[in-house]
Amino acid sequence: MPEAASAAAPTRATIGDSEFDRDTALTARAPGVYDIDLSAGWTIINAVNGGYLLAVLGRALADALPHPDPFTISAHYLTASQPGPAVVRTETVRTGRTLSTGQASLLQYDEEGHEVERIRVLASYGDLDSLPDDVRTTAAPPAIPPPQECFGPQDGPTPVPGSSAITDRLMIKLDPATLGWALGAPSGRGEMRAWFGLADGRDADPLSLLLAVDALPPTAFEIGLKGWVPTVELTVHVRSRPAPGPLRVSITTRNLAGGFLEEDAEVWDSTDRLVAQSRQLARVRLG
Repeated sequence: MPEAASAAAPTRATIGDSEFDRDTALTARAPGVYDIDLSAGWTIINAVNGGYLLAVLGRALADALPHPDPFTISAHYLTASQPGPAVVRTETVRTGRTLSTGQASLLQYDEEGHEVERIRVLASYGDLDSLPDDVRTTAAPPAIPPPQECFGPQDGPTPVPGSSAITDRLMIKLDPATLGWALGAPSGRGEMRAWFGLADGRDADPLSLLLAVDALPPTAFEIGLKGWVPTVELTVHVRSRPAPGPLRVSITTRNLAGGFLEEDAEVWDSTDRLVAQSRQLARVRLG
């Protein structure tokens, strides 16, 4: 390769040295207590994305607990988080040989300086590398056209208002079959499928899987609804350490009732392995 071309080639970020890692990094204040400045780069309509916040809490628990990897993590979103200073408080509930369990809360401050709890999570951690490589499943990876035949935010005439901050940090290529909402003709099916990665090329790891399950446009858009779809509760199961390469994310909604819907997500890696699953309950605006 010519020297000039080599110098111009972009450098891929690596795990531990990427924007995602820097923006989820915490500073220990005391044992189990951490400070962080929530980045405005992961916002949607001025609110901080729930998957990014879950990754922040997931990183705090990985530091506080004796095991490194989230196996299951359940979060209740109590109030909307804003960019800026926050504190994470963790507590070890139980430690065992293969699993340890802890809880954590993320808090911010109101105008009077009082703490306001934003999220509370309960999680069990283990070591993904210690699991047996025995897979028996009827699940199959989603059929998504190649990335060059899919579409991202940069392919639309205008970005979704207030969403450009997080989309600038992601590589999302949506399956055209789930893009009717963007053309004013939603299919009525609660489905969203896409290729997913981080824009700087960083490969996925267990913490970034917590972001991946909550980074696509809401399935409510393809049902025919508009506006903010705030998460009430989100549970993620991390099944395996993902292989390098882009992920495929498939999200479905089967039931919307009483102004609430569920979103079931599956995340598949480049080797066709199911590496994460999630379910969340979210609110929608009707009418």
